[in-house]
Amino acid sequence: MKALYIASTGMGAQERNVEVISNNIANMRTTGYKRQRAEFQDLLYQQITRAGSQTSDQGTMVPAGLEIGSGVRTVSTPRIMSQGSVNMTERELDVAIRGEGFFMIQLPDGRTGYTRDGSFERNPEGTLVNSSGYPVDPGITIPGNARGVSISPDGTVEAYIGTDAAPTQIGQLQLARFVNKSGLESMGDNLFLETAASGPAQVSVPNADGTGDLLQNYLEMANVNSVTEIADLIAAQRAYEMNARVISGADQMMQATSQLS
Repeated sequence: MKALYIASTGMGAQERNVEVISNNIANMRTTGYKRQRAEFQDLLYQQITRAGSQTSDQGTMVPAGLEIGSGVRTVSTPRIMSQGSVNMTERELDVAIRGEGFFMIQLPDGRTGYTRDGSFERNPEGTLVNSSGYPVDPGITIPGNARGVSISPDGTVEAYIGTDAAPTQIGQLQLARFVNKSGLESMGDNLFLETAASGPAQVSVPNADGTGDLLQNYLEMANVNSVTEIADLIAAQRAYEMNARVISGADQMMQATSQLS
């Protein structure tokens, strides 16, 4: 009986859906996290009667075919790249992006990672790094005798060095944006990688070419809405239960058939 296998694909798809929702909820306090959404496609159909097939010598035809589907599959889990809320942290090296851009991070293997997490630190050499200790690209080094750091909306980084009253420019933050942000590959550690689907990174200074501007002393929170996630979780649970009932109903039908004799 095909219903058993069709319903099993529905249970499998909803199980994957719950996994995606649980990951969103687990990361609802992760800086710069972008929520995912499970998307589904129906599987192949068995065509018993093809629509438009001829039914008589006078040219009459079947107005609608008879097709039996074979279930559903999870086809993708795109990220929703909407802006998350920004919270004040009062840390001078915390920077939030207000726009579509990504910070660039130099990875140990030579590749460039992209992130919305602007919770930066200084390593022992004074280089600006992310939470994993990977340097920000382009590199910025803050002098050891700097009394404070100022980051302007256009990414200009200035430091008050020694007893100088006026700040000294020590670097320029840059941002990257992509034609298809959903095509970025997640690698964990709040980092994404460029792919053929995302298109090449388009690098420019903040406040130019649609990258967005920067907010010092702020961090971007996850764009996860807890109420929406719980509603999606309940809907997925109910869909899973209904598929389980289909399997139970199909089993009862098979039992009834086997007892006919």
